[in-house]
Amino acid sequence: MHRTVHVPCRLRRPFEAEDVTAMVERLYRGRVTLHDGASEIADGVTAHLLGGHSRGLQFVPVRTQRGWVVVASDASHYYANFEECRPFPIVCDVSEMLEGYNAMHRLASSPAHIVPGHGPPVLKRYPAAPGGPFDIVRLDAEPQG
Repeated sequence: MHRTVHVPCRLRRPFEAEDVTAMVERLYRGRVTLHDGASEIADGVTAHLLGGHSRGLQFVPVRTQRGWVVVASDASHYYANFEECRPFPIVCDVSEMLEGYNAMHRLASSPAHIVPGHGPPVLKRYPAAPGGPFDIVRLDAEPQG
């Protein structure tokens, strides 16, 4: 049976065709490992699948000297998304996105240990890595404010 899959234009917005093609090429070269659900990537680093913004999103809890820090990436673009349960406007499944926010809260040592993927406040709250560019920050350090 032939099945046609139509991806609405709105849901294609987060992706560029070149990025998808590059990821498929890396997969075929053996440079990508796919994970479904929760997976330990290394000691103290796990990946957790969640729905919401786009299919296949993951967030990554990392054990640091200050506790479990959740690197949210696009699972939560901005602080307001997970702090106020305010879904990002481009979303496949709102209930899955909200459950993802709950999962991040469960796995982080505190709400102050969740770091969204976008937004200037991240660069203001965390110190820059010594000797590095200003836009690379130390998430294992205590936030400043």
